[in-house]
Amino acid sequence: MYLLLAAMFGIVYAIIVVAASSFGVQSFMIYGGIAAAMLLIQYLISPKIVEMSMGVRYVSEAEAPKLHSIVAELARRAGIPKPKVGISRLPIPNAFAFGRWKSDGRVCVTEQLLSMLSEEELRAVLGHEISHLKNRDVAVITALSVVPMVLWYLAWSFMWSGGRNRGNAVALGIVAFLLYFITNLLVLYGSRIREYYADEGSVKLGNPPHALASALYKLVYGSARADRETLRQLQGYRAFFANDPARAYHEIRELKQVDANLDGSIDANELIALSSKPVRLSFADRLMEALSTHPNMVARVKRLSQLAARRA
Repeated sequence: MYLLLAAMFGIVYAIIVVAASSFGVQSFMIYGGIAAAMLLIQYLISPKIVEMSMGVRYVSEAEAPKLHSIVAELARRAGIPKPKVGISRLPIPNAFAFGRWKSDGRVCVTEQLLSMLSEEELRAVLGHEISHLKNRDVAVITALSVVPMVLWYLAWSFMWSGGRNRGNAVALGIVAFLLYFITNLLVLYGSRIREYYADEGSVKLGNPPHALASALYKLVYGSARADRETLRQLQGYRAFFANDPARAYHEIRELKQVDANLDGSIDANELIALSSKPVRLSFADRLMEALSTHPNMVARVKRLSQLAARRA
């Protein structure tokens, strides 16, 4: 992740140097300032936007004692302040975490998630979300997102600039535009990396890998049952969720091969058995993954199987 951050800002630095040597840095300072200001405002007000758009209601310990107890224990193990605990009315089983910094963390689950998972599976999913907060994922993704935004402004500025250097400006604008698409893909790559780290973080907090794998399987199954209109409405929030609901219908067919006894869950033996099997992804699978905020679910469960084999 640190290498990705360095590469992203290295790209911006390189195009700034080229632009500065040809045209000066005034235009960059203007557009870079606009991009930074927009992201700062988004960063500061995003918790309220998430709360409203996802129908979050914060619950007290008296209302949800088990949920609060699990979150408090996992936060203590992770070494972060206990986050606020909320329940979302979204019509799919899922969980998400957000907040501006560690002391401002919020962990939320949907009502369907609470009714679908066992306590062990719920603990594993909450461990995943707590790990997102511990890893400062919101700040990292915000930092990564500023790069394509700056490149977009630079591309727009250079491609429509006038003057004697218009030829060079247009060429530089085209390069910035191509880099805009590349860095967008790198932001998605960074988002997928953080999911792997959050999965591993949940295991480090004491949750069995098969519990998280089984919970993810059930989340995929629950999302696959949702109607298309519901999934369409959730398109803008996919990065927040523990899995990508938009890919659930495709993923549930792939995950059935892991559930050997077809009981709707993944136990420890089934997960360890996967660790010795090769996972082959088709070109279409890899393309879908490259354009997604989340890793391919079979590859993700395969990673959990490797963690389980190490512990066995």
